[in-house]
Amino acid sequence: MKILSTAPLGPQWPTLDPFLFTAHHKDYFPSGNDDMSISVPLNGRNIGSDFSGKDGWSMYHGRKIPGFPYHPHRGFETITIVDEGMADHSDSLGSAGRFGDGDVQWMTAGKGVQHSEMFPLLNTNKDNPLELFQIWLNLPKKSKMVDPHYKMLWNEEIPIINEKDNDGNAVEIKVVAGQYKSVAPLSPTPDSWAADLNNNVAVWRIKLSPNALYNLAPTEKGTNRVLYFYNGDSVQIEDKLVHENTCFQVDETESITIKAGNSETYVLLLQGKPIGEPVAQHGPFVMNTREELQQAFDDYQQTQFGGWPWDKQEMVHDKDKGRFALHANGTLEEK
Repeated sequence: MKILSTAPLGPQWPTLDPFLFTAHHKDYFPSGNDDMSISVPLNGRNIGSDFSGKDGWSMYHGRKIPGFPYHPHRGFETITIVDEGMADHSDSLGSAGRFGDGDVQWMTAGKGVQHSEMFPLLNTNKDNPLELFQIWLNLPKKSKMVDPHYKMLWNEEIPIINEKDNDGNAVEIKVVAGQYKSVAPLSPTPDSWAADLNNNVAVWRIKLSPNALYNLAPTEKGTNRVLYFYNGDSVQIEDKLVHENTCFQVDETESITIKAGNSETYVLLLQGKPIGEPVAQHGPFVMNTREELQQAFDDYQQTQFGGWPWDKQEMVHDKDKGRFALHANGTLEEK
């Protein structure tokens, strides 16, 4: 049996060890004001916790600008893929950035960091669509208390492989993590579970043109492998045809056929060998035991994981700023 299980997809996607969960945000934000805030009334929304999807978008925890004002993390990593729109990052280490249009941010929270992720509405005379994935990748016990690390994988540098099926239909594989045939990915953060190639972690976005057929090659036994169909009119994986967002856990030792429907089709692959340790989680803290969770709360109350060096909770950068990353050591990347 090549398909081991299936499940429907909501805003938060189920995952398998070593992943914790994945959030998929698809918003059609209206035009923004000059301060990058929402230009339309916010009546009927639970401001501060708006996940309503009303009118095609949510404010999330933002009050004027949509997004996630500063909040803490400990014990895991976030891989944030922004396929459309922009995200503004700020953190308690003094790092900052604006990234989007295919960029990926990889952040190891380790022993603790506060960060904000806001969605600046840069367009004042047209809509501001956003599509973002945030993938939570666990850390093993030996790495849960490492120093935090923040890294950008810029879209222009991420490997993209273009293939064709036997009928000439196009297939594109964007390699965020994990070796694809002879193509090596950009390096993740140094303490990541993905940094050890023996853990067989992969994050690939597979885009199929209408009616394209793609054969996913088998991988090493003992790897958890899940395919997420999230965009398109339909997809057929092996003998199972679905028309709505669905995830498929597949047998990693078998070749898997993926057949697009009549429109462009997108599938995200997440795979990796499991860490295989106990998981104790409460909100933004992911440890191995309840006692370690309590210590995380105590540490945060005492240290605020370095505090908040910025002047706003909903921290966004200058409107005319392009894509950039400012690191805690003062290194600046600009795109």
